[in-house]
Amino acid sequence: MIALVRLLAILLVVLTVVYVSLSFYSRAVRREKLEARWYEEGLRGDKDAWITAGLEEYDGSVRRKLLLGVYVVPTALIGVIIYVVNFA
Repeated sequence: MIALVRLLAILLVVLTVVYVSLSFYSRAVRREKLEARWYEEGLRGDKDAWITAGLEEYDGSVRRKLLLGVYVVPTALIGVIIYVVNFA
């Protein structure tokens, strides 16, 4: 039982690092796309406010929530492996 708790604790730490890294990377890519669109379309006005509004829209998007799969998929896979090894 202690081994399982230790595995889950380490898994939680590793998955949190992966989630935060992916989150920062995804947000940076979205920012670059918004800046490229700003220049491509030749928009006028406050660029920073427009990019901030675009990033706020991104924060509520489904794509952002899909990153939570970083926690779900490995945990489910480990659960399936434990079940198959012990009960099948």
